[in-house]
Amino acid sequence: MIRAPITLDRRRALAAGGGLFLALMGAGPARAALDFTDIRGRPIHLDGPARALMIDDSRYLVALSMISPEPIARVAAWPRDLNRLGATNFKRFQARFPAIDGLARVPSSSESFEAEPVLAAMPDVAIFTLNTGPSDAQVALLEAAGIKVVFLDFFTAPFRHQAPSFEILGRLIGREDQAAAFNKFRQQRLDRIAARLAGATGTPPKVFVEVHAGISPECCNSPGKGNVSDYIAFVGGHNIGADVLATTVGRLNLEYVIEAAPDIYVATGGSHLEKAGGLVIGAGYDRERVLSAFRKMAGRPGIAQLGAVTGGRAHGLAHELLNSPLDILAVESLARWIRPDLFADLDPAATMAEINRDFLAIPLDGTYWIDLPPI
Repeated sequence: MIRAPITLDRRRALAAGGGLFLALMGAGPARAALDFTDIRGRPIHLDGPARALMIDDSRYLVALSMISPEPIARVAAWPRDLNRLGATNFKRFQARFPAIDGLARVPSSSESFEAEPVLAAMPDVAIFTLNTGPSDAQVALLEAAGIKVVFLDFFTAPFRHQAPSFEILGRLIGREDQAAAFNKFRQQRLDRIAARLAGATGTPPKVFVEVHAGISPECCNSPGKGNVSDYIAFVGGHNIGADVLATTVGRLNLEYVIEAAPDIYVATGGSHLEKAGGLVIGAGYDRERVLSAFRKMAGRPGIAQLGAVTGGRAHGLAHELLNSPLDILAVESLARWIRPDLFADLDPAATMAEINRDFLAIPLDGTYWIDLPPI
């Protein structure tokens, strides 16, 4: 049964009852109207900044924390996909912003979309990841109920879509100046890398990225076209997964990886791999814990024999740095690993310190990248 649209006053009352800091109930000056185009090219009109957002990926919380000291103040619902946020990061959000526990749960971008939880949460704006989420008919259903639908993309095409997506996110919560400041910060660092590569010669080094290393006994999950592959190409490398995988991510046969003889091996991981015994890295992990887990991953049959591993060209990266504006840390790390002749002086730790100081409401703390000594 399709429910009748809930009025804006009713939505405000529901949000206030959930303990959200929305600065609503009609107080204060009138909001300025917003008109923009989302990443799908759909024209969007809002009477003013969103009062209650729905997000389909917990990494939007990190993005919000980069432009607002109260990142959940305008969030009404999220998917509780802790595998993407990380257990330690979630605990930090809980400690700093306890209202997070009272937010409604909605499907994540990795799940089949269901309209009912979104209708029940009744945000005034629902953010969905490009190429996921509701069908056109379901978008029409949500908008008929008074919920504006906005598509953003931090995943498929990070170099085309991330900056405009972040700009839109800033506009949605009335923090466009803060979003613009970080976009400028990120772009300056990307431009520095692009300028050095402009005169580079030679064959791009072959890179094998094993995403979510150790998530299952089978090897090897790998990026295909787009997403992580774009990062590798940007810093002057060649992703061997893109040669055989038509999708954004897929699985490579170990035999293929061995025959391809990659020059660099990069494994990504996070706290979501703790139970599987995979590569744990990121928030809350010290270097020794990460190095121990990485040695285990690199010591598997086939992987241990790769020239990249035996030659000291194996590296670990926290997956949580990808698919968010924090990806500049991943880009700088990849650049140092893939083209050390051009980027040995890049210092992602210094970049992280600036981000912590100038942008993040909850600073990064942990081991987010690591080099494996030769085996």
